[in-house]
Amino acid sequence: MSYSPYPALWNTWSEASSRMFQGVVEANRAAFTAFGAPPVRTVGVDEPCGRPEERIEPAGDLPEWDSDVDASDDLSVGDVVAFSKRLSEADVDRFAAASGDTNPIHLDDEWAGETRFNGRIVHGTLAAGLISAALARLPGSVVYLSQDLEFRAPVRIGDRITATVEVVEDLGGDRYRLRTTVAKGDELVIDGEAVVLIDESPE
Repeated sequence: MSYSPYPALWNTWSEASSRMFQGVVEANRAAFTAFGAPPVRTVGVDEPCGRPEERIEPAGDLPEWDSDVDASDDLSVGDVVAFSKRLSEADVDRFAAASGDTNPIHLDDEWAGETRFNGRIVHGTLAAGLISAALARLPGSVVYLSQDLEFRAPVRIGDRITATVEVVEDLGGDRYRLRTTVAKGDELVIDGEAVVLIDESPE
């Protein structure tokens, strides 16, 4: 039996960890909602997550979602995956609630109208989140290791944007370097590079 010489400190840490976990659950639910996914069943810390069919599944046929996969099960250089979505005002509001980013340039028409953008723009991280959505459509179990981003142009509420990831290098050890871009029509709005680890999908 283990013994902690600092029971009060342990209890405080335990309570804070539990609150943090519940906060992450709420943030994840809001993020799923922002991308148009159906609600996710909430479970407690000690509850089982349930059967896989009870959990949310990636749904390419949801309204405003569209994906294009040109990749084999054995990922190789040149494979490409794209994901498109129109970002709505509701997406922006929900992302602000999930992330805590309440910058008025995203939420206040009058305030944003006085800025260099002459109106509200989408959170850069929300727009870049479509890169993660594209990654989710690669074969296997994808784990982000790093992501570099360069924001080149604003995304407006109502814009339909497309994130594209292309495998540019096999780094060995199931790691791959990817070119990651987000475009609005022919205009490149985000450019970057990612490194991911891709394991085989569980049976």
